[in-house]
Amino acid sequence: MPTTYGQFCPIAKAMEVLDERWMMLVLRELLLGSRHFNEVRRGVPRMSPTLLSKRLQTLVRAGVVQRHCEGRQVTYHLTPAGQELMPILEAIGRWGLRWMQELHDDDLDPYYLLWDIRRSLDLEAVPDTTTVLSFSFSDVDPPVRHWWMVIRRQGVDICDFDQGHDVWAHVRTTLRTLTLLWRGDSSWSETLRSGDVVIDGQPAARRTVPRWLGRSFLADTPRPVPQDLEQVPTSLRTPRLP
Repeated sequence: MPTTYGQFCPIAKAMEVLDERWMMLVLRELLLGSRHFNEVRRGVPRMSPTLLSKRLQTLVRAGVVQRHCEGRQVTYHLTPAGQELMPILEAIGRWGLRWMQELHDDDLDPYYLLWDIRRSLDLEAVPDTTTVLSFSFSDVDPPVRHWWMVIRRQGVDICDFDQGHDVWAHVRTTLRTLTLLWRGDSSWSETLRSGDVVIDGQPAARRTVPRWLGRSFLADTPRPVPQDLEQVPTSLRTPRLP
């Protein structure tokens, strides 16, 4: 277990488990549906596998997660104690959207963005056949500029190479624009009208792709009113799209 704070305070006892680096992001992945080690890892791509293993072990020892083995397959499941963290995670996310608004270039990751978007795809609305969306981000380096989202009823894959499937629609934008759109800092109607997002492909693509991709479950978080923002340092405010 982590080093204790030596206090009986319930907040201190909770933070003995929760305040280790990466811990809340590991919990985010589990709370949002990841069950396998590699699924969790794909949601925290900058975290080492060794450290992820240690954090999962800590959660198991703390009774927050149960580790299930079926043959060689290992899955992780939240206990009631872990499930109770969902409203806490959501509250932290909404607080972050309201008050920690600055996004540095280092905060923007095309793989993680598309991995996060894939969680909310309405697979029932997608055609029965394999459907592919391609993405081109003009503001990132060429090696990581092009991505493909391969959608099947049984799941969604995110690829950084063309698997050879026919592309149903192609989304052209900047990584920052799609990130702000996903976060709820702008709307699909605004970005399509301004040309900040361009969708090419099937005739229905311009109407259908925004419905499929949607926005983050936190996107409807009310933002601070102008007089509240005046009290926040300029460096902490997210730049709005023109």
